Parts: sequence; structure tokens; C-alpha cells
Amino acid sequence: MKYIKNKPYVVAILGPTASGKSSVALKISEYIPCEIISIDSALVYCDMDIGTNKPSIIEREITPHHLIDIIEPTKSYSVIQFCEDALFSIKNIFKKKKLPLLVGGTMLYFKALRDGINKLPPANLKLRTKFNIDINKYGISFLYDKLKLLDPVTANRLNPQDKQRIQRALEVIEITGKPISFFLIKIMCYKNYLIAYY
Repeated sequence: MKYIKNKPYVVAILGPTASGKSSVALKISEYIPCEIISIDSALVYCDMDIGTNKPSIIEREITPHHLIDIIEPTKSYSVIQFCEDALFSIKNIFKKKKLPLLVGGTMLYFKALRDGINKLPPANLKLRTKFNIDINKYGISFLYDKLKLLDPVTANRLNPQDKQRIQRALEVIEITGKPISFFLIKIMCYKNYLIAYY
């Protein structure tokens, strides 16, 4: 791997649950000063201990872990929140002159952190209900035609039957007054850090 000047390394160990990622990360921590940042969409929730292979309290005491048990199961946690929390943890770990080690298997989280993500408004339940009523009455083509008028750029890249994305695009227009294609604000992790992943 080539070193890129002025870009500190962040290392990621990725894979499915119970594939040995945590064991490898803990072994690395015996030789390199590091702290682990979980990239697991289940581990962020408190009390989600069954079926998640959550690191033990002892393991977390030996090597500090981040983004585990940070939110109640009754609350939602978005990809954008993850990116913001992960970047905050990365900065703090670097301040301690340690290596940030991203460990987990939620590839959506990792991809967003590595490539950036559009920063969009949260979902709106009232609008979703309204769109579902329209779909039941007139069909998905009704909403798709509406999207073609309001945001042709997004409509052209979507499947006309992609109910979820069509609704989301219309929702953003209703909330912000701007098409989803307008939103180019990104959280760009790779501009500040070089992420190596295995």
C-alpha cells in the first residue's frame, strides 16, 4: 500500500457477523496503540446483545471501543449520524496518537464513511402516508410522473417502479422546496484520511 503524504491512516476490518473481525482487531491492539470504532448497525443500540457478537465489557476495557451501546432501541439512528459520530471518534483517536480501527460488517455505513453521503432531511411520516394513499388510489406511475415534472434528473436515474426512492425524492422536494439532485453536500471522510480496508 502506498503512503499518501499528510493523510493519516484509518484501517478497516470488514466482514459478516462471527467471522473473527473483533478477534483480529483485539490482536492488533496488542501490538499497535489503537481504538476500535464499530461499524455495526446493531451494536449502536443498548441491550442488543443476543445475535450481535457484541464485544464483552472486559474486551472493551482492554481496548477502547466507540459507537457501541450509544442509543436506546426505541430511537432511530441514521447513516448520517453514524458518519458524524465515526468522524468525531476518528479525530479524537488521532489526538491520542493512536490508530483508528474500523471494525464491522454494515457495508452501507462503511461506504458512506468512505465515499460520502448526501445530507438530506429526515423522513416525514405524514408525507409518507400521503404518498401511500396516492399510490393506492392512482398507482406508482402517478408519483413517478409528478417526480419527472419536479426533478427530471432524479426521475431519469430511477426505476419507474422504485416506490421507496420515488417517495423519498418527492418527500425531499416537499420538505426543502429543492430537488434531491440539488443536494450535493457530502461528508467526505477520504478528503482527510486514507482508509485502508481488508
